[in-house]
Amino acid sequence: MESLPDRRSEWFVPRFGPLRFRIFIGLLFLPYTGMVLSYTVIGAMLAENLFWDRVLAIVMIYFLGLGVAAHALDAIGGEAAKPWGKHFSKRELWFLAVSALIPAYGLGIYYILYWTPLLLAIALLEGFFLFAYNLEWFNGRFHTDGWFAFSWGVLPVLAGYIIQTNTLSIPSLTVAGAMGLVSLVEINASRPYKEIKRSRQEADLHHLRRYEMILKGISMAILLLGAGMVLSRWKM
Repeated sequence: MESLPDRRSEWFVPRFGPLRFRIFIGLLFLPYTGMVLSYTVIGAMLAENLFWDRVLAIVMIYFLGLGVAAHALDAIGGEAAKPWGKHFSKRELWFLAVSALIPAYGLGIYYILYWTPLLLAIALLEGFFLFAYNLEWFNGRFHTDGWFAFSWGVLPVLAGYIIQTNTLSIPSLTVAGAMGLVSLVEINASRPYKEIKRSRQEADLHHLRRYEMILKGISMAILLLGAGMVLSRWKM
């Protein structure tokens, strides 16, 4: 297995197209972004009365806010070497982040003002973690596994439920906690996987494949869970 510092050999990076296109797709971390989008869908499906436009809205908000903006900021922040090298300048990454955040928050503000004001609490929390986690503010105090699980596991489920109901419930909080634990497992498998990837030691190839299988299994399981819950509510 090829192991490169910029992780172009990752299983979620396409093997075709220009280099910057491949790096951009890698930057989005699509399997993990897909997990978070599935969390929002799972939260939405818990609502008794379902509004499909709001399902689409919260998916778009998180795709722009997490998939694009948060990952662009993560490529900027902190002192550690970044996984995609220097294929994009800081100016390009800031432009990408801001360009995604404007429509994400614009869409969120529309629903906050007209339908679900409680969503404001999620918007403020996610906005804080978007910068505090990815740019490693406060000496990296919020760049931890626990805050990762909370911000990108618990809160997306609650956001999906709140945008439907403008309230919280025991079931939604319970499921949010469960998805937070799944995210905790994912990030704890991801960290040693990345360390082995950077080390480029052939002796660790077996462990690398094992962690990769875990990450693939977790991401696919959550995607299928979200899809299954949608199908259970879909009425032709």
